[in-house]
Amino acid sequence: MDTNTGTDHGSSGHRRTGRSSGMRRGHRAKPRTRRVVAVGGVLAVAAAATVTVSLASASQYPARPAGADHAVFVQGDELAGNTIHVFTRDNDGKLEPAGNYQTGGKGGDQVDAPTDSLASQGSLVYDHNSGMLLAVNAGSGTVTSFRVDGQQLNDRKVVSSGGAFPSSIAVHGKVAYVMNAGGAGSVQGFRITAHGLVPLPGSLRSLGLENMDIPRFNTSPGEVEFTPDGRNLVVTTKAANTVEVFPMKNDGLPSVAEPVVNKSVGGVPFAISFDRTGRRMLVAEAEKSTVTTYRVKHDGTLKVLQKSLPSGQEVLCWLERAGNYFYGGNTGSSTVTGYRMDRHGRLSLTNEAGIATPPSSKSQGVIDIAVSEDERFVYVQNATSGTVDGFRVEADGALTKVTTATDLPAFGESGMEGIVAV
Repeated sequence: MDTNTGTDHGSSGHRRTGRSSGMRRGHRAKPRTRRVVAVGGVLAVAAAATVTVSLASASQYPARPAGADHAVFVQGDELAGNTIHVFTRDNDGKLEPAGNYQTGGKGGDQVDAPTDSLASQGSLVYDHNSGMLLAVNAGSGTVTSFRVDGQQLNDRKVVSSGGAFPSSIAVHGKVAYVMNAGGAGSVQGFRITAHGLVPLPGSLRSLGLENMDIPRFNTSPGEVEFTPDGRNLVVTTKAANTVEVFPMKNDGLPSVAEPVVNKSVGGVPFAISFDRTGRRMLVAEAEKSTVTTYRVKHDGTLKVLQKSLPSGQEVLCWLERAGNYFYGGNTGSSTVTGYRMDRHGRLSLTNEAGIATPPSSKSQGVIDIAVSEDERFVYVQNATSGTVDGFRVEADGALTKVTTATDLPAFGESGMEGIVAV
């Protein structure tokens, strides 16, 4: 998300309950090459049969083979044909190109999106249990699954997302939920099978928003994510400033017709992450680049554990965990902020400046972030530059650059978004 001084976004999201929350005029925007907009004070940045599905962590699928080659997958989100760009990752974190794969769908670009065309986190997801890579095709309303074999992607399957403009995916056990950002917004569940994704009857739930099929980046929902125990499905909504929760049943279906609506502590909630215990949920808030820590109760309500922590950076939208550290992408200032969580669950910055690594003039438009499975490396997409930077995580939480991948789709008519490291 980006921001532009004095720019009014216009339309805002509305809940089915009749409550609405508009975006206020902002004063600064995220660094997205397209346009800057203000979001809530932020600058512009964007069958019939019942199927029983186990949400347990155990899976019918074998785990990824020990010693298998590591890889980083980058979603190009090209409008003419979405592509996954694959890179080999060596033991030092360095990347080398290893091929491109068509998803069989089209990329998308939200209205007035500054630099992040999908304006979401979780648009590309790797499911360790099944060994599948899942990608959204926002421009064609579909989701693609691939079987991951080292750095090769095989057995492509494409299914409808169940809505308009899919932009985020969450996985738990043998179930995946796709967040559709267009129109009223929705979440649609799928079973993860050896033959790809199969729609889960009775799982579709509306988010009650007011958007066109191609939404504005600042009024679209930000991310869908499961709590680690699988008991709740969480969605952030930017313009409505809410964190919405669907309590889940053991069969993989939501137990409620409408989400439990929680008012966000900070403005413009975007990305969701959890601490290593799975008991604390962190939400990145773009308006003032803050992070709030919650506990998600079984009934879908939230308890605030730590109020919004500011970083001093601009337009925080993405947040991922590496051990006891968290790293946030600030598209407005093209920086990465480091956070440390102590044994008591207290969050703090890794340094006073709120910057985990020096910014680079060749790494502009910081957006999505991925952490390697071993939690040793952090990979950052730079939308404006069309690059991905790789960093080693140091003992104090600082990031040391070890590689840069170039020649990726730079933001223009659209741009890359979505990254996974395995």
